[in-house]
Amino acid sequence: MNTRLRKNWTLFLIISLTLGLAPFNPPHLIGKIKWILGGNALSPKNGMKLEDWFDLGLHGVPWLLLLISSFLIILNFRKKE
Repeated sequence: MNTRLRKNWTLFLIISLTLGLAPFNPPHLIGKIKWILGGNALSPKNGMKLEDWFDLGLHGVPWLLLLISSFLIILNFRKKE
């Protein structure tokens, strides 16, 4: 599992730049993060619905995989030195 995450960093980068940023003006992920940081994500009136949380996951998971892959590559590089 660890080696798969390290070897597929280019795939994660491509998916992050396409699905992770779609639609491109403005990206959904940025809007969802602003919504959460604004404190309204859990409010009863203007809170995020189930489809909003799914959308956050859909657009956020590629970035998360890219971060994990990058972190593992850096750790592996430091072990070799």
